[in-house]
Amino acid sequence: MDGFVAQQRLSLRHFSMAQLASVIERSHARLCAVLILLSLVCFLPGFISLQPMDRDEPRYAQASKQMLETRDFVDIRFQDEARHKKPVGIYWMQSATVALGEALGVPSAHTTVALYRIPSLLGALATVLLTYWASLVFLNRRGAFLTAALMATSIILMVEARLAKTDAMLAACSVAAMGGLARAYLSRGAGVLPRRTLLIFWLGVAAGILIKGPLVLMFVGTTAAILSYRERSARWLLTLRPWLGAVGTLLVVLPWFIAIAIKSGGAFYSEAVGRDMLAKVGSGQEAHWAPPGFYLFAFFATFWPGAILAAIAIPFAWKHRREEPVAFALAWIIPSWLIFEAVPTKLPHYVMPLYPAIAILTVMAISRHFVGPYRPGAKVSTVLIPFIPIGLTVGLSAAAWSFDGTLPYRGLPILIASSLAALYAWRMFVMNQVLKSVWAGLISSALLAVGVFGFTQLDLRSLKLSPRLAEVARNLSCEKPRVATLGYREPSLVFLVGTDLEMLETGPEASHFLKQDGCRLVFVEKRFEDAFRTENDRLGQHPTLSTRVTGFNINSGRRLDIGAYSSGF
Repeated sequence: MDGFVAQQRLSLRHFSMAQLASVIERSHARLCAVLILLSLVCFLPGFISLQPMDRDEPRYAQASKQMLETRDFVDIRFQDEARHKKPVGIYWMQSATVALGEALGVPSAHTTVALYRIPSLLGALATVLLTYWASLVFLNRRGAFLTAALMATSIILMVEARLAKTDAMLAACSVAAMGGLARAYLSRGAGVLPRRTLLIFWLGVAAGILIKGPLVLMFVGTTAAILSYRERSARWLLTLRPWLGAVGTLLVVLPWFIAIAIKSGGAFYSEAVGRDMLAKVGSGQEAHWAPPGFYLFAFFATFWPGAILAAIAIPFAWKHRREEPVAFALAWIIPSWLIFEAVPTKLPHYVMPLYPAIAILTVMAISRHFVGPYRPGAKVSTVLIPFIPIGLTVGLSAAAWSFDGTLPYRGLPILIASSLAALYAWRMFVMNQVLKSVWAGLISSALLAVGVFGFTQLDLRSLKLSPRLAEVARNLSCEKPRVATLGYREPSLVFLVGTDLEMLETGPEASHFLKQDGCRLVFVEKRFEDAFRTENDRLGQHPTLSTRVTGFNINSGRRLDIGAYSSGF
């Protein structure tokens, strides 16, 4: 009797879960609501508490801050330096969110980096939802949901959702454009595309150009060219209303491009094209050189937890390459991927706009029972499923112990839970329970986001040099002190301390800075202190050592010891 009751309870539980899934799948709105909840779990932990991450994020945020300070929304500047590398789109979005936060009474809105991150958060959410929309051309609702969930839980999108940069929003624009292009190709001959599809496609193109220049055109153009060659005709593109769409796009993007040309005397184009884009093509810009194959290697970390499943699905893509949906996804991925691999300058997020297509192919392969432990080498390769959370748990614990002499106690239980969920995902895959393995991987990734960003980073105090130095400046007893820095020049310090932060080159410069009138504070890195003290002795001045701040600079790979010296009190 007890066994019968237990069996009935188990059946009822399974029936209830199946019924719940069935109810959710009946509505796009319900599925999208679940995707939003999953995304917020992955994107929000640490969104406010994570310090400005050098070097790119504070450069974008500082340039947006200066737009608000100067009321000049055409030119883009970092302190006195023109920042003519990317178009203005993301700066406008960041300025708007900060202005709104200030209007709503957010304290210190201009130096609250979370406000500058809101466009990236919205871009990441849009990427997930637009991946669902684009996937519906290839898969049923459940498959499209799983595809979008793989994007939401991918490490690269979780990172970019928290950084005030262009890349999350560019990914949203790209998948919007590619979703429209997929509908044009896969439904060719069916007549006119819905207005909503046309609007999403052309808004994705126009916004993508304003955010990061020609990249969205590369994704669309290379895919369209290959598919047109395959069809021996480009007539299918006419359903996108190209002439009308091109005119609308120009009306959106041309005003600023004309304004910046006039404002900068053409310097924007020589800098953006000549020194930024061509420099990346010709050589590894800003020490970001990497050999061909870098993105393939990085993929297994950046697209975790779906990466290893995607690798197992590669033979499926080759075997079914003549099928139109598979051909479209391959045309989306391969040419742009090869271009990125050929360019010497490489950063992991460059290929992120291609990941939705990889997720689509992966779920297609899973839905056709192609992915499983019976594939050659699959059982061995899936060791990478638990490798990432276990590696991060060990690595972050070691870093905290090395830098701060403690363990990340707040985040450690959640990191361990993430590792256990990943081990369960591995076990389910080996037992040929692929869907259960996917769900366990999604749960592991969500736990990893909470553990790493929500808690562990709080305990890595040595990595928070700029916030600690900025706190020293804020705690001075005088109002509006003049601040300078010697030896530590990270953009995050400019963002947190103020646009007028002075960057010094030598110890005597720092000494002469303090000699001037008014309340003054200078940060001196230990390597420069002997020259600084020698000049102070020569000038007969005795600045006050307010405090010392020690920590580790990730960008330089060095431990730093910085003295905060003040005068004029």
